[in-house]
Amino acid sequence: HPPVVGKVTHHSIELYWDLEKKAKRQGPQEQWFRFSIEEEDPKIHSYGVIYAGYATKHVVEGLEPRTLYRFRLKVTSPSGECEYSPLVSVSTTSDIWLGGMCFPSEHLHRAVNVNDEDLLVRILQGGRVEVDVPNKFGFTALMVAAQKGYTSLMLACYAGHLDVVKYLRRHGASWQARDLGGCTALHWAADGGHCSVIEWMIKDGCEVDIVDTGSGWTPLMRVSAVSGNQRVASLLIDAGANVNVKDRNGKTPLMSVISLLEERKKKSRGQRSLV
Repeated sequence: HPPVVGKVTHHSIELYWDLEKKAKRQGPQEQWFRFSIEEEDPKIHSYGVIYAGYATKHVVEGLEPRTLYRFRLKVTSPSGECEYSPLVSVSTTSDIWLGGMCFPSEHLHRAVNVNDEDLLVRILQGGRVEVDVPNKFGFTALMVAAQKGYTSLMLACYAGHLDVVKYLRRHGASWQARDLGGCTALHWAADGGHCSVIEWMIKDGCEVDIVDTGSGWTPLMRVSAVSGNQRVASLLIDAGANVNVKDRNGKTPLMSVISLLEERKKKSRGQRSLV
């Protein structure tokens, strides 16, 4: 049977499949049935895998509103044999409902961009809006608001809005949260170079030597390799940052600073030669 359609919004479709007898998970995982959800590309009539694993439910996200999508289920047995289900077609819904009228998702972002608080409140109070819809750059409305100094921890730290950082902390925002690259709020604050924010974060209990999950960098190593901001580096060192820590390539903060300075010298010589 094709996957069953569950909850549908303007940017997501929930699919699930009921194969209780076939999907019994007994013994090692290599003896389980494996499932894949494939999406049809209507332009070239081919299929792309958007989920593969052992779960019996998947939510397809990041979709366009009022758009038709077609999916099929692939079931692979432990012996490697596979079967495909018929296609299921489902359309995403319209976007934001306000006063009986439908608005595209851009209205939510536009309200944040122009700081139209009245419109934003009306949209949110309408009760039929997904606040985490990203714009074309992949930013949610909350992230855009943070960039402008209104809300959200990482970007507020980067932008230097200490009052916003304090507000978010009072409401439960965590120093341990990470972005897609594995960086924390302190990594973002180090990039932003706002010492007053960094000082408060450290006093509030933020771990000074926290390591990202991408490059294995602490905030001090990030400063050393990216910005070379001496004031931020000194502040982190005074707070106890380890100057001898090594990243995944075996580099210490000092080695990263030297590499950064050499790169800047090369660029400077190149610019002078052009002149």
